[in-house]
Amino acid sequence: MCIMANKRKIINDPVFGFITLPNDLVFDVLQHPYVQRLTRIRQLGLSYYVYPGAMHSRLLHSLGAMHLMQEGIDNLRGKGIAISDQEATAAQIAILLHDIGHGPFSHVLEHTLVDGITHEEISLLMMEQINRDLPGALTDAIAIFKNEYPRHFLHQLISSQLDVDRMDYLCRDSFFCGVQEGRVASERLLKMLNVVDDHLVVEMKGIYSVEKFLVARRLMYWQVYLHKTSVAAEQLLIAVLSRAKELANQGVKLFASPALHYFLYHHLSAADFYVGSEALTQYALLDDSDVQSAIKVWMSHDDKVLRLLSAAFTNRNLYRGKLLENPLTDFQREELDQTFAQALDIQPQDAHYFYSQHVSTSNTYSEKDDSIDILYSDGTVHDIATASEILDLKALTRKPKKLYLFQYRL
Repeated sequence: MCIMANKRKIINDPVFGFITLPNDLVFDVLQHPYVQRLTRIRQLGLSYYVYPGAMHSRLLHSLGAMHLMQEGIDNLRGKGIAISDQEATAAQIAILLHDIGHGPFSHVLEHTLVDGITHEEISLLMMEQINRDLPGALTDAIAIFKNEYPRHFLHQLISSQLDVDRMDYLCRDSFFCGVQEGRVASERLLKMLNVVDDHLVVEMKGIYSVEKFLVARRLMYWQVYLHKTSVAAEQLLIAVLSRAKELANQGVKLFASPALHYFLYHHLSAADFYVGSEALTQYALLDDSDVQSAIKVWMSHDDKVLRLLSAAFTNRNLYRGKLLENPLTDFQREELDQTFAQALDIQPQDAHYFYSQHVSTSNTYSEKDDSIDILYSDGTVHDIATASEILDLKALTRKPKKLYLFQYRL
């Protein structure tokens, strides 16, 4: 992964070129098994079913975001914002680890095998474990990540409506998907950043880049992240894992790696996850390959429902999706149950695995989050929703929804 150049560790990134690791601490964090696990998890989950080039890892995204963090800090320093080397390293580590708690295929595990805890909460637990392994070295990074560090703008660089996380994934995901609409001017956005009253702002001459950023984000969500086929694949995977979990609860023997076996055969909640827990240890061993290898084997399982669903997922016989004007009625669900039960020769109570109703939704801008503020030449600050001449507040904050019915192809 890394090569040495004049005693510096550098990484060749296909999007931003050479990324330099600033010091040995960042290298040590990068080498931690929890972080290296991200090389085995795809950044875009199942989007490769639509965009075959979308095979990049979450670690590659995290490295890119770390690079943009350094660029942002250097630009702020150039404008007289005092940021110590310790703070810069802490901010870079915080963004490097921001996705560390993601499970295989994005949020699928949160809907199937793990209840009551989010990947963000698991990320924090993993960061705290690494902090123990590197005695106290991540204390400031964790404080920045949790927005408990005195300088709020450092947290905004990690998590806000104009953060380096979003800048990287828009640039990177559009690059690997070949979707040019997602490209954003990350370098210019970072050069236009400033700080007013401990709050991140964008100088007025960068407003057009912000507008492009928001439009690109909206387009990427509907064209890539919420693409109907990608969502159909995810719904199918949820059905596969849900059926496997039900069978495991019944004591049925299933092929699985030790880590996947742990989550299939244990009832886990947030209380089971803490630093040093078995749940956290097993979670850190779970990646995309565990799930995919198990599903390939399940294509030969005695249970017909699991067998059919696994074969459909492995061979890309994905659910067929159509837009709904209204939610399914009880009568419509009963009809679907009967249709699939008869066509597949399965029990009616198992037919629900072969269809799902799903709402896809995303908003471009939220008034409830940290606003994107524009710094005018007279020193005043205005929200992008009012400062922009082309972006309308209602259009920015509107949260469009698409209601789908996804069903197995008979």
